[in-house]
Amino acid sequence: MRLTICTVGRLKAGPERDLIAKYTKRVQWPLEIVEVEERRKLSAAELKSRESELLAGALPAGTIRIAMDERGKTLSSQDFAGKLGAWRDQGRDIAFLIGGAGGLSPEHRKNADLVLSFGAATWPHMLARVMLVEQIYRAQEILAGHPYHRE
Repeated sequence: MRLTICTVGRLKAGPERDLIAKYTKRVQWPLEIVEVEERRKLSAAELKSRESELLAGALPAGTIRIAMDERGKTLSSQDFAGKLGAWRDQGRDIAFLIGGAGGLSPEHRKNADLVLSFGAATWPHMLARVMLVEQIYRAQEILAGHPYHRE
């Protein structure tokens, strides 16, 4: 199982980058973070459309698509691990999509195999990356029976 996080925006040096590096090193599955960014000055609607195009171009073909969106389904860490484990056992690759400040396009949410939320609160997209990589690591440890996850 290969994991890809397709995300809008470039992560700069700082605590978020340090945390992502920390958890990425611990994840044993192949994990790639693909950052896309539109630098031209566009209207909010044009920017969201362009970011949608860039994310679509970054998606590996044939992957399970998980759209990260505050309107999505909330899963416990155990349930998230169960989904990843089932897809792993099927030999499927997974791509997570994280939008920019304006969120994901309706098309990405509609075409996703799962729309996942970290809760009703709105999270900065850079912090959402950290939380996602940590949850991927946590899922790995749950599936391995490691005590990292405490109930």
